[in-house]
Amino acid sequence: MSTMKAVQLVAIGEPLELREIAIPDVGAKEILVRVKAAGICRSDVHYRSGLGSVGSLPHTPGHEVAGVIERLGSDVEGLEMGQRVALHYLVTCGECSMCRTGREQFCRKGNMIGKDIAGGYAEFISIPARNAVPLPEEVPIEHGAVLMCSTATVFHALSKARLVPGESVAIVGVGGLGLSAVQLALAFGATSVFAIDIDEAKLSTATGYGAIPINASVVDPVQEVIRRTDGGVDVSLELIGLAKTMRQAVEMLGIQGRCVLVGLASDPLVVDTYGSILGKEAEIVGCSDHLLSELPTIVELTRQGRLDLSSVVTREVPLDATAVNDSLNELESFSGIVRTVIKP
Repeated sequence: MSTMKAVQLVAIGEPLELREIAIPDVGAKEILVRVKAAGICRSDVHYRSGLGSVGSLPHTPGHEVAGVIERLGSDVEGLEMGQRVALHYLVTCGECSMCRTGREQFCRKGNMIGKDIAGGYAEFISIPARNAVPLPEEVPIEHGAVLMCSTATVFHALSKARLVPGESVAIVGVGGLGLSAVQLALAFGATSVFAIDIDEAKLSTATGYGAIPINASVVDPVQEVIRRTDGGVDVSLELIGLAKTMRQAVEMLGIQGRCVLVGLASDPLVVDTYGSILGKEAEIVGCSDHLLSELPTIVELTRQGRLDLSSVVTREVPLDATAVNDSLNELESFSGIVRTVIKP
């Protein structure tokens, strides 16, 4: 039996371990992909800690995956051996009412790679061929991996926010998701995009992409946004997952503003119902994953140079348990660099 290396979660709350496991089989409609890049996401921190549930242990995390096709199933058409692809992380049935109405992230039979089923912290991964998104040569393989989660998620969030040209946006948290959100909001036509964080380096990067920086450790971000917009923003995105920042994202909305919550939080959101919501006809919108149909657009924006992840993907590490755990520890403490990608 052929084997491969994989960094796996063996016990909840414990460090991941490097293990030797079998290379997965490939069904008739599946492909085997040799992983060339796998992003380390904050969600993986939650899976390790137990805040988020995973499939049976031992489990291979990693839902931001890109690579080259190693093997094609017998019924696969339209793809080639050696082709560069990024992988849509939601494996769905394609037949239920959710899938047929463009809401496949709620597929009753759906599974997420790296969460419910084996992910990309490994040398190989098998996946349905329909999940492969062709990756142009102009898009670096490590960028292709990160596009599949952080960028795709904020693209979906901005779509859920119904952002239209001429509106103002506040991005609360400008890590990997936030830097993509700044660029996408401007691409959507936002006239003012406020980047809110306590890390000056991240704020500086966001400013380089066209954002207006607000350091929440120096000023009250809610008061500052309201002051600069004469009443509040049209759209806010919360990308951190803390009760405090979620509340701030709601409170900085203007009349009929829309706050999209993206960050995973363990504490409840408590807001002034009338002052923050009813009195403004404001909305709080949940964002869950994204759609396969959205991925070609963000890949094309990247190919055109309108979406630049060079300041987002800032470190590469090998397929090594110590390096992966160190990166997860940094994310857990909200420290470290923006995005780390495993290069097996």
